Amino acid sequence: MSVDDVKKYFHDNNLPYEVIEMSVGTETVELAARAIGVEPGRIAKTLAFKLKDRYILMVAKGDARISNRKYKDFFGEKARMLNAEEVLEVTGHPVGGVCPFGLKTPVDIYLDISLKQYDMVYPAAGSKNSMIKISPDELQKVTGGIWVDVCE
Repeated sequence: MSVDDVKKYFHDNNLPYEVIEMSVGTETVELAARAIGVEPGRIAKTLAFKLKDRYILMVAKGDARISNRKYKDFFGEKARMLNAEEVLEVTGHPVGGVCPFGLKTPVDIYLDISLKQYDMVYPAAGSKNSMIKISPDELQKVTGGIWVDVCE
């Protein structure tokens, strides 16, 4: 199970994050925000993309949208999101629980600067009802993510 991979990743890397498992679904930004009582922007959504030669993950604030122009300017090609089957195959996490931790396949992780406006954000933790609480700076350290500006 994917949430177990995330817990193992935190344990194996001596990371102090507690996986919060909810009794309700948190697979959308709106559901996650409602479940923990925060504004949607604090939900750190993880999107999976395919570039010509590799897969990447993009983590952005929950109510941000990818700007096609900014994305293409940065990556040099049009944004192509993975479908649900591809997401599961690449990350090991189901859509609704995708996160940049405990990944099945190593991929480059990018963090949109939209996250920096918050002191704490809530990315998923490998299942459709789990998340963690983490600061954007800690998220960058834990994931090795590269800060980018690709959202509107």
